Amino acid sequence: MKAPAHSWCTTAWRTYWRCQTGAAAAEFALTLVLLVVPVMNVVDLGVYVYDRMELENAAQSAVQTAWAQCAATGQVPATVNSYCAGLSAAMTTAAQTSSLGSGVSISSTTEDYCCPGSSNGALTCQGSVTNTTPTACASGENPGDYIFVTVSYSYSSFYPAASIVSLLTTPITHQAWMRLA
Repeated sequence: MKAPAHSWCTTAWRTYWRCQTGAAAAEFALTLVLLVVPVMNVVDLGVYVYDRMELENAAQSAVQTAWAQCAATGQVPATVNSYCAGLSAAMTTAAQTSSLGSGVSISSTTEDYCCPGSSNGALTCQGSVTNTTPTACASGENPGDYIFVTVSYSYSSFYPAASIVSLLTTPITHQAWMRLA
């Protein structure tokens, strides 16, 4: 005589719950998913921060190149009337010497007459060197000729679907400035 179907199901169900074969592997697989996602986010965030620092260095390299090529030789204002020939190409080359390489682009270069601010180090700019005659600063000093360079880099997340970095701004931009004269 055949056992009723419900007793066979009950027996199979009890056997399934008592069986330990593969349980550790299944638990490890579930736990691994919970551990890997945060680690992926930490790695991706670390690379984003590193690339941001490299972009800051690239911007600083570009303005230092402008100073070395133009201000040191007395060719200022550097961005007008071709006083400093080859400046744009030299700045781009300098910015792309970082580990980010050709992914770095110079999005803007401006040159203004500016006065140093008070104790906070901020600049008060009077306008572009192309169309502004400088007037004395509040301190009585003559304003300086400052160059401003904005660089950008498009960061792409390693894990866009699971990373919090994909919520951060991209492209990354940074501005650096330096007094030329």
